[in-house]
Amino acid sequence: MTTLALAVEKVSLSVAGRKLIIDLSFAVETGRPTTIMGPSGTGKSALIAFIGGHLDRAFTRAGRVIVAGVDVTGLPALRRGIGVMFQDDLLFPHLSVGANLAFGLNASIRGRAVRRASVEQALDEAGLAGFYDRDPATLSGGQRARAALMRSLLADPRALLLDEPFSKLDLALRREFRRFVFDSAARRSLPVLMATHDPADAEAAGGPVLPIGEAFSPPEPH
Repeated sequence: MTTLALAVEKVSLSVAGRKLIIDLSFAVETGRPTTIMGPSGTGKSALIAFIGGHLDRAFTRAGRVIVAGVDVTGLPALRRGIGVMFQDDLLFPHLSVGANLAFGLNASIRGRAVRRASVEQALDEAGLAGFYDRDPATLSGGQRARAALMRSLLADPRALLLDEPFSKLDLALRREFRRFVFDSAARRSLPVLMATHDPADAEAAGGPVLPIGEAFSPPEPH
């Protein structure tokens, strides 16, 4: 039996008088990553930002975001229980790799030794065992990407959003990291929503594909 753990209901987004998304509704099942497909500038990242709770105030928005049956639309990003990965890994350069991951740890995990053990376990899962004290600047692109994913997962999210997270990796790394992301989410039974313009990403996700953009928006009512 599948679970509809993430749902978007009647979402409309516009900016500077330009309508990007009109009355969009869909649901994401655990175990079947959903892909938002469309060229740049058609509202993919804006939709991810709206769901995650960090959409710029310049946007006009309407609609609801439901996570695990709870309406989180009015909650700030930190209280929505949604993990997000972007094109850039956004690791803090002044922190070690381990400290970067510890920053994402769920607040319910207390005690220095317990928190350290949780980070070490995540590093091991990401193939980064022994990297706790490493400077992020010494990591390869693929290693940085895996560290960024584990930081998101350590917050114990109830859903995972991916905003073009593979676009800056070379082809070989992209294939490897895509599999790592989807496998990691599946082990945690997380619903995954990915925004991309690359058909190969959608094929690797293996779930429903939702084309968006002005060409796909329903006509405006008269």
